[in-house]
Amino acid sequence: MQALWMVAGSLFFATMAVCVKYASASFNSAELVFYRGLLGMLFLWLLARRQGVTLGTRYPMMHAWRSVIGVISLGAWFYAIARLPLATAMTLNYMSSVWIAAFLVGGALIAWNPGRGDALPARQGPLALAVLAGFAGVVMMLRPTIDQNQVFAGVVGLMSGLTAAFAYMQVMALGKIGEPETRTVFYFAVGSAVAGGLGMLALGVSDWDWMNALWLLPVGVLASLGQLCMTRAYSHGATLVVACLQYFGIVFGAIYSITLFGDSIPLLGWAGIALILASGIAATVLRARAAPDAPAEEH
Repeated sequence: MQALWMVAGSLFFATMAVCVKYASASFNSAELVFYRGLLGMLFLWLLARRQGVTLGTRYPMMHAWRSVIGVISLGAWFYAIARLPLATAMTLNYMSSVWIAAFLVGGALIAWNPGRGDALPARQGPLALAVLAGFAGVVMMLRPTIDQNQVFAGVVGLMSGLTAAFAYMQVMALGKIGEPETRTVFYFAVGSAVAGGLGMLALGVSDWDWMNALWLLPVGVLASLGQLCMTRAYSHGATLVVACLQYFGIVFGAIYSITLFGDSIPLLGWAGIALILASGIAATVLRARAAPDAPAEEH
């Protein structure tokens, strides 16, 4: 049952990305972040009341940092969704596991002192290979888009995965000190609404188009449902199978990309997506051996 909740959560997030792509025809990234946060706040407030979870916290600065870095990731992802094939934007965002593996490898190398006779942990070798494979996949996936002047959007999408990795690590820290998932996600929604509102002051507000505005509602609802499903998936303890099934989001994104938007990605691009998918799963497996109770990543 845990596996089904994770697959459902991945489907909700991929479907949310579809709605973002449609809504981006009339709204800029700041507006999308704002409405996603505003609707998410309402949904999570109702959920917290139903669960009996109080929204007061003793760790406001930790939530603030999680919100800041999470909003940066969300805004970058929405920007990439609007300008890249959906499959490409989804895959770049799911690079967060590869980034976390890169941090682990980098930390081990910094701490390693061969002068003291330290032995480099054997686990770092496979992790390093997973990281290299992931970035090779990025090069393969983005190379076909160079002629379409989408390089900047690709870099922004890649940065969404990097910042998502930082947000993920902050979520782990909040979980370790006992903060309920509903409270953590609620404050992220608050941060999204505030940051999106500030962004609207800088970028301006688009003319209201009711046809495209209708896509805003499912953006907020689907994001919250995705969070709820992933929380349920991990409610009885994170398992390796559940952690790997989050990558169904890339598969769903690819299906939507082809069927709904008619995206044409060259064979080299698909090979890059497959390589990133494999490296992400490998990084998840290797990380799970060191920290098997890590929580789900968020979007």
